[in-house]
Amino acid sequence: MTTLFLLLALIATASWITSTVTLRMKALERRSERLERQLGLLLDHFGIEEPEPAGMDEVRALVREGRTVEAIRVHRRITGAGLLEAKQAVEALTEA
Repeated sequence: MTTLFLLLALIATASWITSTVTLRMKALERRSERLERQLGLLLDHFGIEEPEPAGMDEVRALVREGRTVEAIRVHRRITGAGLLEAKQAVEALTEA
C-alpha cells in the first residue's frame, strides 16, 4: 500500500511540474512573439532593414542548381532557423 501511495504521489508531482513548466513556456512564447512584433514595428518606423546573413549567396547558388535539401541545410546552419522556417525561406527563393 505504501508503494502505491508513493507511486501516486510521484505521478501527481510529475504532472504538476509538467503543467507548471508548460504554462511558463507558453507565457514566454507569447512574450517573445510580442517583443518580435514590437521590434519589427520599430525597424519599420525607422526604415531599418535587417541585413541578410552572410552565406545566403551559397544558398541561392544551391537553389539554382536544384539542390534544395542542401540549400535548406546551409540556410539552417547560417541562420539558426528551424527546419520549417528554412524550408519556407528556400521555397521563397525558388519562387523568386
